[in-house]
Amino acid sequence: MSSASWAHRIFSHVKSKEFRTYLCSTHFWGPVANWGLPLAAIADMKRDPDIISGKMTGALSIYSLLFMKFALSVKPTNYLLFACHAVNEVCQLTQGYRFINYH
Repeated sequence: MSSASWAHRIFSHVKSKEFRTYLCSTHFWGPVANWGLPLAAIADMKRDPDIISGKMTGALSIYSLLFMKFALSVKPTNYLLFACHAVNEVCQLTQGYRFINYH
């Protein structure tokens, strides 16, 4: 497949009514808004572990596990939401490890 053909297919997809409908849906904007959680957790990994709340880390870990399951259960499957919570889960588990290791 030539690069021009590949680029044309992507451009055609982005111009499609289905893609515009997706961009205007909560199926897209909900996960985009949720990315604040894992981004904050990633930023917090550079901070001292004495500021980590064990209870909040545990709660966010459970929250992300539940929403990962939800993202795979809804129709159509929301892979953007799943990815957001999978990244957050890894971050929370890392923070949990740092919390336990510190205390």
